Amino acid sequence: MEFTVAQIAQLLGGEVKGDPNLKINKLAKIQEGDLESLTFLSNPKYEQFVYSTEAGAIIVSKEFQPRAEVKATMILVDDPYTSFSTLLEEYQRISNFGVIGIEEPCYTGQNSTQGNGIYRGAFSYVGKNCKIGNNVKIYPHVFIGDNVSIGDNTILHAGVKIYKDCVVGSHCTLHAGAVIGSDGFGFAPQPDGTYKDIPQIGNVVIGNHVYIGANTAIDCATMGSTVIHDGVKLDNLTQIAHNVEIGKNTAIAAQTGIAGSTKIGENCIIAGQVGIIGHLQIANRSTIGAQAGVGKSMLKEGESILGSPAMDYSSYLKSFTVFKKLPELRKRIEELEEKVINLHSL
Repeated sequence: MEFTVAQIAQLLGGEVKGDPNLKINKLAKIQEGDLESLTFLSNPKYEQFVYSTEAGAIIVSKEFQPRAEVKATMILVDDPYTSFSTLLEEYQRISNFGVIGIEEPCYTGQNSTQGNGIYRGAFSYVGKNCKIGNNVKIYPHVFIGDNVSIGDNTILHAGVKIYKDCVVGSHCTLHAGAVIGSDGFGFAPQPDGTYKDIPQIGNVVIGNHVYIGANTAIDCATMGSTVIHDGVKLDNLTQIAHNVEIGKNTAIAAQTGIAGSTKIGENCIIAGQVGIIGHLQIANRSTIGAQAGVGKSMLKEGESILGSPAMDYSSYLKSFTVFKKLPELRKRIEELEEKVINLHSL
């Protein structure tokens, strides 16, 4: 893909200072560019590279005042970071949605429908009675079970598995190895020490604009639905158990595990390696710090917790300050004990 600086500036609503006809075919870091690449300056500590970069063009703020000669053509915008992010989004859109057609071999079951502008990679499988929307991109080795519905403009990267009866909304991205609708972890202990399987007959319902990272697993409900609402962002290697519900625009970092029937509110932030037990309620706008172990509900909106077992953020910091001093405190206690013993011997 190749664009002129003038075309890029028009997309960003920016002003060109330099050669508007310069052709750009790649994006690059400011330290690593060449004549055909575009970069940007957002953080002032990288300003030194503006004067030495080999990039053909650079996005800078309209407020930027060079302190030396800038060889690169500049595109002046209100917010360089946002503008560069816009270009990355556009590049990704062209890369992901530019592919159209059906490769062979692939399989489509009876009574399944596929919209316009779709892509089917080789060895992809679509079961019976499925509804695939317009402009959906299904990469190689994707499995879609019977009775699945997928909305418009959704991307299923290589190796995604979607079990029967599940629903995926529009404008979603599911990365390689994600598994949607696998059995919830349900077993009933028996008197003889064995476990009896509890059938998991529900499904998973995923809203619109949901992002699901690589090798993330979302279990189907025992009955009813496991629900991921609009705008949720799930990092790689996240485990969502049966009958969990995650509210709109909540973001969850990698290696987090949420046990069955827990309800997560809207606009929550859950950091990496968090563990949340089952049947809890997490209020809207809650923040849970990395490696926290959550054993009770968070009912107050906007609360922040940290630690294992998790506690209020400020209380944890105070406790941790004491914990760091424990070796010193132990030494002082031993010294005091020795002094007390010596007093008794006088």
